[in-house]
Amino acid sequence: MTLLTAQYTSAQLCQMYRQMLLIRLFEEKAAEMYTKGHISGFSHLYIGQEAVAVGVTSMLSDKDYLITAYREHGQAIAKGCDPKEVMAELFGKATGLCGGKGGSMHLFDPERRFMGGYAIVAGQLPIAVGLGLSVSYRQLWNLPVIFICENNQYGMGTAVHRANASADIAGQACAYRMPGLEANGMDVLDVANTMQEALRHIQTNLGPVLIEAKTYRFRGHSMADPLKYRTAQEEEIWKSRDPIPALANVLTAHYGATAEELEAIRKAVTQEVDAAVAFAQESPFPGMDTLMQNIYTPNEFIDSTGALIPKRPDAKAYTPEPDQALAQREQLQGQE
Repeated sequence: MTLLTAQYTSAQLCQMYRQMLLIRLFEEKAAEMYTKGHISGFSHLYIGQEAVAVGVTSMLSDKDYLITAYREHGQAIAKGCDPKEVMAELFGKATGLCGGKGGSMHLFDPERRFMGGYAIVAGQLPIAVGLGLSVSYRQLWNLPVIFICENNQYGMGTAVHRANASADIAGQACAYRMPGLEANGMDVLDVANTMQEALRHIQTNLGPVLIEAKTYRFRGHSMADPLKYRTAQEEEIWKSRDPIPALANVLTAHYGATAEELEAIRKAVTQEVDAAVAFAQESPFPGMDTLMQNIYTPNEFIDSTGALIPKRPDAKAYTPEPDQALAQREQLQGQE
C-alpha cells in the first residue's frame, strides 16, 4: 500500500475508505436484489475495483466530467450520485436517475457531470473526446481528457494476455503520441497519486493521458457469469490485495484510527445501503404516460454544428395513438 502520510489527512483517507465501503456494500446488496428478482436485465458488479473509481474521483472537482462503460455503479456513486437514486434505477423505478428507463448499464446524472454508462464497448470514448472539445476547442490535439483503462485482467471470460500481443496497455499510448501511466488499481492512494500526475499534465496544456489501472473484479463479468475460467488460487491471490482492508490497515497503523471508528463507518454505510433498497422498493414504476418522453425533441432539432434548427411551422408533433389494451391493463393494475 502506498504510504504518503504527509500528503493526505486522516479525514481524507476516512472519506476514501467510506466511499469504497459504500460501493462494496451497495454492489453486494444489488447482487442480492438481483437474485431475488427485483433487478432485471444485465448487471455488472464493481466489487474488487472500488479503489479505481474512488482514487480517480478524489482528484476531480465538481466541474469535471466523468463518462464510463456499463460497469458503472461504482463510478456513479463515487462521482456523487445519490445511492437511493442509483438503486431505484436498477429496480426500474420512476425515482431512479433516469426515471427507471436506463437500468444498470445506462446511469446518467448531468447535474453531477456524470455523463453516463454506455453498453456499447468503447462507445464512451468518442463522447469523451467530444466533451474534451467542448471544454477546449481551441487546441484540437491537446484535449483535456484522461483515458482510464480499468484492466481487471479479463475481457468477459478471456484473459488479457490471451487476447493481446502485449500485456502492457499503458505502453500502447505512445501510438497516439500521449503518455501512458500505470497505477496499482488495488491501491486507492496509488490511483489518486497517478491521477494527480495526469492532471498536472493536462493542466499544463500538454494534451491527453492514458492511465492503466491494474485491478481485479472479484465477481463474474455479469451476474450471469458462472466464472469457470478462473482458478481458485488466482482469485485468492487477488483477494488478498483487497483495497478496502488495505486502507483500513493504513488508517489504524499510521493515522491512529481505532477498530471501533472503522466499525462505526461500516454501520453507517450499511444503514445507507438499506435505506437505498427501501427507497427503491417503495418507489413506483414509471407510468405509461412517460413511454414516449425523451425520445423526440419537442420544438427544434440540432444540426451537425450544434446550431438549433427551429421546427417547421407546418410540422405536426408526433402523438402516438392510444393503446386501449395498455390502458385497460394499467387500469387493472391500479385496482390490484
